[in-house]
Parts: sequence; structure tokens; C-alpha cells
Amino acid sequence: MDLEALNKIAVAMVAPGKGILAADESSGTIKKRFDSINAESTEDNRRDYREMLFRTEQAMKDCISGVILFDETIRQNAKDGTPLVKLIQDTGAIPGIKVDKGAHALAGAEGEKVTEGLDGLRDRLKEYYDLGARFAKWRAVIDIAGDEIPSGYCISTNAHALARYAALCQEAGIVPIVEPEVLMDGDHDIDRCYDVTEFTLKSLFDELYAQDVALEGTILKPNMVISGKKCSKQAGAEEIAEKTVRCFRSSVPAALPGIVFLSGGQSDEDATANLNAMNAGYKDRMPWALSFSYGRALQAAPLKAWGGKAENVAAAQAAFMHRAKMNGLAQLGDWSAGLEKAA
Repeated sequence: MDLEALNKIAVAMVAPGKGILAADESSGTIKKRFDSINAESTEDNRRDYREMLFRTEQAMKDCISGVILFDETIRQNAKDGTPLVKLIQDTGAIPGIKVDKGAHALAGAEGEKVTEGLDGLRDRLKEYYDLGARFAKWRAVIDIAGDEIPSGYCISTNAHALARYAALCQEAGIVPIVEPEVLMDGDHDIDRCYDVTEFTLKSLFDELYAQDVALEGTILKPNMVISGKKCSKQAGAEEIAEKTVRCFRSSVPAALPGIVFLSGGQSDEDATANLNAMNAGYKDRMPWALSFSYGRALQAAPLKAWGGKAENVAAAQAAFMHRAKMNGLAQLGDWSAGLEKAA
């Protein structure tokens, strides 16, 4: 393991004013997105849509540090024959790859899931490295439902798998993004989210330590500490920022280069505002960079503007540029609602 090389990549992934574009939707997820705009989810349409994003030159160069790809995408060429990976590299962004095989029912834990995909991962990572990937992502799903879910068993099983994946990534010269997502789908309040997130993070870093994963070459992709979608009392940006930073300061070692938040079902503007509140209010108290790794919160607007039609490419790229710029400003703590209206 070349820790210096891994650290260099990890630091670049959280460069000032930049964040990660999560373009790793599975075939099923991208179909749902395309269905919402009445576009057919063919291989060519998926290629054209992602190529459109990667060719948004100013957004990619100024605001995007890396792109998470799906297996299909990392192997595709643009219409002119240029590998999509090269399009990303030419903007200065780093190609990455989703390597997990999705969350499946956890034996002995009704209603809970564990992420699979460790079998054969060493060989897949070698292939992805050869295809240009320099970081990878593995997502674990932690649900909150009543007092019994999540169980300690679910959290520890997912943390163990995340650590095994991370160790294999570093062996292959690939920076692991570890993503333990505490879902916001329930009716729980922000304090319940805080408790579950804190327990999950402490369990994860215990496992990473036990499996000799070098934190200097690792990136964390977590949820924000936030109210469940169905909770009658929704916390605002200032409370989310204060509790998220407090939770992470108690759980995340300083050796980690950075944290890239998932948007987790938040609206585009809420995801931006919450990230900005953390950086604007607490940057001088944090040992790591706080950035973004957004999928829907970066793509919903350009997807709608595109509508599956070639004549809408310029409008879609403008929408992507705007969302990338807003989140780049939030990474610096320089965003404001007025900037949204002024665009």
C-alpha cells in the first residue's frame, strides 16, 4: 500500500470549493429517473445523459473533484469514441467506481439489511484500477424504525463489511469511500438520528482500526444529522449544522482527510444550505474538510431540463453548472439563498 499516493488522492477529493458527483445509479435507479422525464432507459440514452454532465466543462473543472461511476459507465465511450473516464480525467476530476452489490435482507434481523459484494472484490478492484478508477464507494443502509431498529447486530455487520471493503481497496491502490447511511425515511426526530449516527460511526471506526485501514487514505460519506421525513418537527439548517458537527467531532478521528455528505432525500437547496451552515459556522473547529457527494441533489435539475432531448442539452448543462456552483460555494461556507435567486 502506497499511503502517500492514497492520501494525495483523498485530499484532492475534498479540495476547496469542490465535491463529488455521484453518477453511479444502478440500472433500476436510472430507469426510475428516466421514467420521470418520459425517456427510455437505453444504454445509449444513459451514455448520452452522463456524457452531457461530464462535458459541462466549467462545472467539472471548477466544482467537481471526482465522479462515482457505475460498472456500465466506466466501460463506456462517448459518441465520438472517447472513453468517458478520459472525459472526466481531462477536466481534472478523479474517476471512481461503485463496487457494492446492494443491500439485502440481513439473516436473523427482520426489517434490516446488509450490503453484499465482497466475493471476488479483489479481482474487480484490480480491473477497475486498470480502467482508471482511483477511488471506490460502498454503501451500507441503516434504517431507523421504532426502538428496536437499528440493532447493534445490523450496525456491526455492516461496519465489518465496510472495513473489509476498505482494506481491499487500499491494497489495490484505490481510496475507499465508506458510506454508512442512516436513512431519513422514518418519523424519528433529530436527536434519535444523532444517537444512531454516533453509534454507527463509532462502530465503523472501531472496525476500520481493527482491520488496519489507513484513515489518511480514506473518505467518509455519511448522512447529516437530520429529522426523519415523517417527523412532525423538522430541524432547520442551524440545528442540523450544530448537531452534525458535534456528532462527528465526537466520532470521527482527525486523521481522516475529509467527509463528503450524501444528500439523502433532501431537496436541492436544503442539501446546499445545510452543508453551507456547517462550513460557515464551524470550519475553524473541524480537523477535516466537509464537502458533498451528491447524486439527486446535483442531477435532478439538469435531468428535468434535459428531458431526454438533444435540443435541451445546453439548458441541462446550465442547470448542472448552477447546482455544482452552489454546492461549491457551500463547501467554502460562502453560499446564501440570495445566490440561488440571482442565478
